[in-house]
Amino acid sequence: MPVLDSSRGRVRETAMDRRGNSGQPITIGLVNNMPEAAFKATQRQFFSLLNAASGDIPVRLLLYALPGLARTEHSGHSKYLSVETLWDQRLDGLIVTGREPVTPDLRDESYWDSFVQVLEWAQHNTISTVWSCLAAHAAVLHMDGIPRKKSDTKHCGIFDCVPEPGHWLAEGAPPRFQVAHSRWNSVAEADLAACGYQVVTRTREAQVDTFLKQGSSLFVFFQGHPEYESDTLLREYRRDVERYLNHQSDAYPSTPHNYFDDATERGLDELRQQAVVFRDKYLLADLATALARCKLQSTWDSTATVVYRNWLDFIYARKHQNTSGARLISQ
Repeated sequence: MPVLDSSRGRVRETAMDRRGNSGQPITIGLVNNMPEAAFKATQRQFFSLLNAASGDIPVRLLLYALPGLARTEHSGHSKYLSVETLWDQRLDGLIVTGREPVTPDLRDESYWDSFVQVLEWAQHNTISTVWSCLAAHAAVLHMDGIPRKKSDTKHCGIFDCVPEPGHWLAEGAPPRFQVAHSRWNSVAEADLAACGYQVVTRTREAQVDTFLKQGSSLFVFFQGHPEYESDTLLREYRRDVERYLNHQSDAYPSTPHNYFDDATERGLDELRQQAVVFRDKYLLADLATALARCKLQSTWDSTATVVYRNWLDFIYARKHQNTSGARLISQ
């Protein structure tokens, strides 16, 4: 089922179900808070994931942005509506992305007040909302005062993930699957449990992966990035190495876990050894050469499609009062 993008009234494709009948779409909003470098890629990733997951469910996607985040016309931001247009309407579902913080306390970010308004609106005006990575940390901080804790090493790479047996959100996923993570901070499972959150999936190295909380709206939280494309971690790693070589960061980044092929790993390790001895921008050319030769494969996209399909099923069932939705309410 093609996803219908009707931001500012422009419809990309007409949604028809597999039987050839037009269906009433479920409307999903995407609040894209990513910075310029990742703005378009994030939009593309979620559009592609919803396209793959929607199946015979017609989905209408609307694009929103928080006020106060500087954008250029080149970024495609002109297609986005301000979240302030949400206050007098409802959406079936919402996806809110994170953004690399510039302050130690998320509550000091320039967009914090707008973010809180979106969260409080979503609690009463959506069937379900997805909070992605840093947005998940910000949401639980506001709702329940749960702090995120910085790790000694970055959780970056592809990690084996195990779902809670029988949980509807992971129904159809294998008993062990992979998911992409890219973050320094985590929220502790004990803190989540104490505040009534339910953990759905976990990884051994990166701890909690997906968790949720049912209120007036079902909130789903991803510490990982099921929406990532195969080369997203590569682009983030290249950015972090460039920051180090340009003296914008004091720590050389670790290579993403279980991501690059062995030959690329060896080449990147040799480059790291050179860089920590003599930090210079000329190594950027060697970095580009090493990364150009690597072989990448998305080992998580099929499971990501399953999880998001289950999420769309939940929304569709609730919207249409489908009795099959009863199985989706288990806590």
